[in-house]
Amino acid sequence: MVKFYESSFSYEYPFPAVSLAYFLRYPNPYAKHVLSTDTIDRHFDLDSQRLYTTRIHLKRSKLPPAVLKLLPKGILGSNSDSGQSYILETSVVDVREGWMTTETKNLEWTGILSVIEKQFYRRPIQENTSKNGAITNETQNGTTDVTTSTTFVSRFGQVGLRTPRRRAEIAPASKGPPADTHDDAQPKKGLLSSWSTSSLQRTIEAIGMRRTREALLKSKDGMNVVLGRMRSGGLVEVLEGMRRDREGVYGSEGPWRNRGWKGIEDDESQLR
Repeated sequence: MVKFYESSFSYEYPFPAVSLAYFLRYPNPYAKHVLSTDTIDRHFDLDSQRLYTTRIHLKRSKLPPAVLKLLPKGILGSNSDSGQSYILETSVVDVREGWMTTETKNLEWTGILSVIEKQFYRRPIQENTSKNGAITNETQNGTTDVTTSTTFVSRFGQVGLRTPRRRAEIAPASKGPPADTHDDAQPKKGLLSSWSTSSLQRTIEAIGMRRTREALLKSKDGMNVVLGRMRSGGLVEVLEGMRRDREGVYGSEGPWRNRGWKGIEDDESQLR
């Protein structure tokens, strides 16, 4: 089963500020659940003049209680009590053309619910018609448009169907004619069983969609906080605000302790 969710909005800030704020958005008052952010890879392509970045975020997160109630006991093992999950983020920034694409996806609980969020940031372009009828495109530098599309996929109840076939493939050879594993490899499912699995998948995806809508609102509010700090005091105010947010949640011994600001300064220098 697959569900989709799409939304569009605009930031009242120019694209260079928004693209920089994206890399400086954690921590903020609306993202207290984000524990750390690490840059895995970053490179600038000279031919395309584009910046490619891969980061991983560690967040304080658990499956919603409504989802846990639907799952058999013990299916999550120790992961259900960890309270943390990893999110993989990739992005491409083209400052010359004025656009940025991002993609985030969860690395935990993917067998239950996989959430892939894609965002497209760009400078608004307005078409103008001249007196002679020619159409020209004019870039609007004061705002940034954002389109978000999210895909929810629940594969719960499907993984276990592959287990018998896998066991047949790795079983040691034995004397005599080969056993007929066709029925074991493809177990028949009754109508009630199929309906129950599909219904459960739809319910899990609906819960994920509801949480994503709430998260998008908080994400936008958090970005506006960072953008407001940038407008009032530049990068210095952004870094100071991040320090206050970090200490307000974790104290002086928080997870960013001793990590320094080098990575953040690199973000700023590469996006100038």
